[in-house]
Amino acid sequence: MLADDVHEAIKALIMDHVLEPGARVSIDGLARQLGVSPTPVREALARLESAELVVKEPLRGYRTSPLLSREQLDDLYQFRLLIEPWAAARAAEHADAEGRERLEAEMRSCATPASDTYDSYKALAAHDTRFHVLVAELAGSAQVRRAFERTHCHLHVFRLHYDRGLGERTLAEHRRITRAVLDRDPVAAEAAMRGHLEAACYERLRPVSEEAGGPTQG
Repeated sequence: MLADDVHEAIKALIMDHVLEPGARVSIDGLARQLGVSPTPVREALARLESAELVVKEPLRGYRTSPLLSREQLDDLYQFRLLIEPWAAARAAEHADAEGRERLEAEMRSCATPASDTYDSYKALAAHDTRFHVLVAELAGSAQVRRAFERTHCHLHVFRLHYDRGLGERTLAEHRRITRAVLDRDPVAAEAAMRGHLEAACYERLRPVSEEAGGPTQG
């Protein structure tokens, strides 16, 4: 397996909870399971640490990160609600013809996942990240784009909860945001983005976070 294949294989084990949240990660065990040497496993875990999917503890090795607690989820979405509706409105005001075409092309690139595994959902997770980064980019703010990217929010959201219904609703909400940006309607774009984020957090994710451990997990 190539280094990228090892990285994706371990990420899938984490996202599908085969490696459970908070579990110790055995480098040698993963190497045997994947049929590779320990070196690409170590490299993959270093990359996953940068995405905050694993944590390295001094003298103890790696463990998987816990799922987002209710407080962490709320904090993440409060941050997103501060910057992303503004970015959507700015994108509607400032996106040029090339930017609008990129947004349309992004929406054409992703279909509803066929199953509830991460292997099926990773295309949607990648689209979700690209879509929100692109909206921030079209707003003309490199600072907002970088701040959003540093949260790695989509990996943690999809790890907390995903199903086929979530994919359908996410894409429908993205289409509403896209239509408002293409129509150059900043008020509608801001409202569509705010509605998308509030639905994702308070209707879809918060109940799952509470079931997974509520305020005491983290």
